Amino acid sequence: MSELGAWRKSSRSAGAGQCVEVARTTAVVGVRDSKAPHAGHLQVPNASFVAFLDAVKR
Repeated sequence: MSELGAWRKSSRSAGAGQCVEVARTTAVVGVRDSKAPHAGHLQVPNASFVAFLDAVKR
């Protein structure tokens, strides 16, 4: 696994604990549940994450 940078929550998070966190390297984006950060995370290539965000925004 790649060493990920600092984990961040969305600026739109309501503070209710119902969000995910992301961390990036130059090659991948890590995604984890903010309520259970110890449970592990999913890593996806940067290009795939960008494509996912573009699709969600439509």
